[in-house]
Amino acid sequence: MALSSNSEQHSTNSVASFNVNEIRASFPILSQQVYGKPLVYFDNGATTQKPKVVLDTIEHFYNGINANIHRGVHKLSEESTSAYEAARETVREFINARSTKEIIFTSGATASINLVAFAFGEAFVKAGDEVIVSEMEHHSNIVPWQMLCERKGATLKVLPFDDNGELIISKLDELITSKTRILAVTHVSNSLGTVNPIKEIIARAHASGVKVLVDGAQGIKHGVVDVTSLDADFYVFSGHKIYGPTGIGVVYGKEELLNALPPWQGGGDMISTVSFEKTVYNELPFKFEAGTANYIGAAALATALKFYKSVGIQAATDYETELLHYATQRLQEVEGLRIIGNAAHKASIISFVLDGIHPYDTGMILDKMGIAVRTGTHCTEPVMAHFGITGTVRASLAFYNTKEEVDKLVDGVLRVKQMFG
Repeated sequence: MALSSNSEQHSTNSVASFNVNEIRASFPILSQQVYGKPLVYFDNGATTQKPKVVLDTIEHFYNGINANIHRGVHKLSEESTSAYEAARETVREFINARSTKEIIFTSGATASINLVAFAFGEAFVKAGDEVIVSEMEHHSNIVPWQMLCERKGATLKVLPFDDNGELIISKLDELITSKTRILAVTHVSNSLGTVNPIKEIIARAHASGVKVLVDGAQGIKHGVVDVTSLDADFYVFSGHKIYGPTGIGVVYGKEELLNALPPWQGGGDMISTVSFEKTVYNELPFKFEAGTANYIGAAALATALKFYKSVGIQAATDYETELLHYATQRLQEVEGLRIIGNAAHKASIISFVLDGIHPYDTGMILDKMGIAVRTGTHCTEPVMAHFGITGTVRASLAFYNTKEEVDKLVDGVLRVKQMFG
């Protein structure tokens, strides 16, 4: 996506003023050594590291105000409940949802997709209907929809991508029919780095009356996410991909849609009244939050989002983009290295293969040099099948990474090549 000269100037200025060393000091784990080498952490697509303020939030909760939320009349429960609901408001503001009723806490993006796939399927999908996913989806945004289609007798259709790793959006016109009920698509590909034109995709789907779920597991930390501007029906993400803790995730859903869906799970908090004759379900968002909530995870996620905003979302994204361009240029200098995924608009994710060298071997050797990368299919086997490969090495960068670390990665890759002759 081309930038205007003003945008380019703004990006250059924000990168120039970006203090990466100051940011790195906020992440205790980055100062450690691995096998006697300084840690170079390039596995941010799998999970991001946590700033000290997030760790402090978790410690404060367990040491000071730990108590189960809702219905408790004692002080600790009231404080815990207040923090949990304040976290919901923080998430609402962060993605610009209209109401906290539209923010549902889950255990992660996978649980969020499963919630929507089940509940939406029960309400709106019947035998003969159609569901569309893209070819570049994470397994978590394929399998729940396959399960729905098997349960309901519906048909799963696939929106393909080209050899650059860009979705062929024009194919939507022939894929969508009067039987299509929902389209599930990733905001950012976790294995290719492609940033999809989500707003355009949503508009095309809505023109035919099709609802859209956006998997924002990678997209939530690559630029500003505004669900109202996108007009997304559902947007899901995990806390641990945006500098928060594991075990906490979010479903954003339009209030009118969520009200039309049945609960996903039954238990405490999702009920209003219970008798053996009939159970009356709770109002939004609690209707979808059965059981003991991860209130500490929610509070820590809120801290992470505030931290990310304090760094500057656009400044962080601009810095990561510059780092991506530098890493791409350096890796392309390596003979026999092929980058998988060359979309025009990418987030800071680079997947590559080395001629004659298995990705697992590359990853193992880099690890001994203190460099953490991810190897394998990245839970995107259809993507690997598209390119006729069994896996890649993936370096996923964050705003606390540096060009010096990229240079170490390139030196490490050259060492791998040397070892394999």
